[in-house]
Amino acid sequence: MRLQAEALAARLPALLAESDRVANTVAQGVHGRRRAGSGDSFWQYRQLMPGESITRIDWRQSARSSRAYVRETEWEAAQTVCLWVDRSASMEWRSGELLPSKRARAELLLLSLGLLLLRGGEHVRLVEDGTPNTARFSGRQAGERLARQLLQSRADAGLPAGSGLPVGADLPRHARLVLIGDFLAPLPEIEAALARFAAMPVTVQLVQVLDPAEFDLPYSGRVRFEGTEGEPSNLVPRTQDIRDAYIEVLAAHQAGLAALCAGTGSGLLRARTDQPPETTLLALHQAIGHQRQASLHNGIVGA
Repeated sequence: MRLQAEALAARLPALLAESDRVANTVAQGVHGRRRAGSGDSFWQYRQLMPGESITRIDWRQSARSSRAYVRETEWEAAQTVCLWVDRSASMEWRSGELLPSKRARAELLLLSLGLLLLRGGEHVRLVEDGTPNTARFSGRQAGERLARQLLQSRADAGLPAGSGLPVGADLPRHARLVLIGDFLAPLPEIEAALARFAAMPVTVQLVQVLDPAEFDLPYSGRVRFEGTEGEPSNLVPRTQDIRDAYIEVLAAHQAGLAALCAGTGSGLLRARTDQPPETTLLALHQAIGHQRQASLHNGIVGA
């Protein structure tokens, strides 16, 4: 446990510094937004989350049970952006020593986005499947606590197999959910998760992070491919002979993923680990802003 804590502490400054750099770069091109509406006409009750002030407790509602509850307006819920990063073993892969792993790039994007959102006055929650009581962060000074929670949740989660999409998480209604992963799981699994999110309802934005080698299979000759999530290894005598078929399979998967997102009203961005993270972060921040404006236009908040 002590070694794990020391490892987390050692990683924190570098991750936070890099995320802060990326966020600052993107922030130069992002204009501040003014909040519209009060959203006090509708509310919902939820359990008090760890780290939240007891001043948020609705004592009248809490007196009816043994748990502390907070009254949250629809406006507050719509201001909450829930962030999730893929913990599956495939995210640990990278094709070269000079490239970050997909997991490292995903964490950098998540934390950089979190910093931008906190500076813009948004509430931010990290989401893990089956752990609804994740603390909600707010305020410009919450960046370090968000980074610590991100690294700690990764250590606690380990590296389970499968897509691991947070379909069991307790998400605020009308919140925005950002999912960052490689999304190479079977399409029916992803479809089921997106359908569940749409029914909650929450607004979903996917960010697919892939290594450049996953796009074009740039190998030749005799290559043994090792599974990252328990799959058997596969020895290919002439890798160049299967390249075209591989690219076709990937293209079909990508088209299917895009169709699923379109069918559920979810956003989809794609990122490569050999490209600057600032490019992806700017597009992601703009996409979330557009989703928020769409919610306001449709009368979800400020009613």
